[in-house]
Amino acid sequence: MDIKVIPVALADIQPLRSLFLHESNFQFIYDKCHLYDWADTYLFLVNGQKVGYGAVWGQSRREDRDAIFEFYILPPFREKANYIFPELRAACGATFIECQSNDTLITAMLYEYAQNINAEAILFEEHYTTHLQVPGVIFGKKRLEDPNRYNVGNYTLEMDGEEVAEGGLMLNYNLPYADIYMSVKEGMRQKGLGSLIVQELKKEAYLLGRVPAARCNIKNQASKATLLKAGLKCCGFVLKGSLS
Repeated sequence: MDIKVIPVALADIQPLRSLFLHESNFQFIYDKCHLYDWADTYLFLVNGQKVGYGAVWGQSRREDRDAIFEFYILPPFREKANYIFPELRAACGATFIECQSNDTLITAMLYEYAQNINAEAILFEEHYTTHLQVPGVIFGKKRLEDPNRYNVGNYTLEMDGEEVAEGGLMLNYNLPYADIYMSVKEGMRQKGLGSLIVQELKKEAYLLGRVPAARCNIKNQASKATLLKAGLKCCGFVLKGSLS
C-alpha cells in the first residue's frame, strides 16, 4: 500500500471538505480557519487515489502550523486511518491535535496518539423552542455604522430605557449555522436576561436562514445554564492534546 500525504491548496480538497461537512451535520467551529487563510491543507493518496485530507493551524499563534484540526477519509478507506494519520503528522510536523468530540474520526486519533488531553469548551446545538419572558424588557437592534457581513451584532435588551444585555450572531462558520454570543450587564445578571436574549437570537438566526449554535468555556457554569435554559443542548466538547 502506497500512502502519500502532500500539501495542496484549499481548492484541491474542497470536494472532500464538502463531503466531510455533509457527513458531520454540525457546526464546525474550525471552518473559519479556511475562510481567513489560517490553515494549511494536505491531500491523502492511497495507491494514487484521492482518499481524504487533513488541515493544520496554529494552536496558540495563527502564523504557526502546529495543530491538526481536520482529518477526513472517505468511508471505503477509513480502515486505513491508523496508517494515514502518522503520515500526516510526519508531513506537517504538528505537535498538537484540536478537535470537536462530535467529529468522531479525528477524536479517535486524538485518543490513540495524543497525551495530556483536556476539554476546553462545551458545544451546543438547537434542541427546543422556549417562550421566556421578562416583564418590561424589550428586544431590539441598534443601527451599525460599519456592518460586518460575518458578525450580525448589536442586538440588545433594554429595561426602563437602559441597555441591560447585548449579543449577536457570528456567520463565519459552515452553512447553515450561526454562532450565538451575548453578554449581560454586571448587576443585571441572574434575572433571566441571558437566556432571554439567547432565545431571541435563535429566532433571528432562523430568520436569516441559519441554524443557531453556541459554545462556552467548560468551566463557565453560568453560561452553560443560560444556554440550556434557552433551549440549546450540549452536543460535544472542544478537545486538545499534545503529540509526543
